[in-house]
Amino acid sequence: MKTLKTKSLQEIEQKMESLDINSLRYKILEAVKNFKTSWIDLGQALFTVYQDKLYRDWGYAQFETYISKELGIRKPTAMKLLRSYYFLEKEAPLYLKKDFADSSQASAMPTYESIDVLRLAKNKKFLDEKDYSAIKKDVLEKGKDFRQVKKDLTALIREREELAPEEAWEKKRVTKIRRLLGLIKALKEDIQISKLLPASILKETESLIKKLEAELD
Repeated sequence: MKTLKTKSLQEIEQKMESLDINSLRYKILEAVKNFKTSWIDLGQALFTVYQDKLYRDWGYAQFETYISKELGIRKPTAMKLLRSYYFLEKEAPLYLKKDFADSSQASAMPTYESIDVLRLAKNKKFLDEKDYSAIKKDVLEKGKDFRQVKKDLTALIREREELAPEEAWEKKRVTKIRRLLGLIKALKEDIQISKLLPASILKETESLIKKLEAELD
């Protein structure tokens, strides 16, 4: 298991020994142990915990603390699991049914990484319905490795951007303005804190920030 070390697994098993085997908390820990083959179970359970803030009942003030201390899962991994499960629930609920998971078709069950790439593809401006359908087929029907799906998606986006150069240029322009805006705002804070520069420069910086923000409207 990539996200958990042997020590973490031992700690999880110790926690499980003191819990009711029918409790949700126990089942989540059990799902973590079987992470590779049952990420959907874990995603569903984590979604419930996150949505209903159940981690507070177990002595954790934050969801991030719960997944780190109790499950040994990094926040980026947990958030991908949550987003992937929620996306699958909306886009392909068939995969969440137990009879499907127990069938021979489940051998091609997509990984949470693949579902996350599919989720990103769904929201890409330059992809049409045909493009998305092709990627969806690769993920849900062919069980294509997420690394290859991600590579294909990147190539497809570049191809579509070349067909719409004006939109692609505008997107890059906005990205650069936002990056510059972030740098200037940070500079403004430094000027305010250090007070090494005259107030006139601070006013000019504020004026520049307003002009850049107007470019994004």
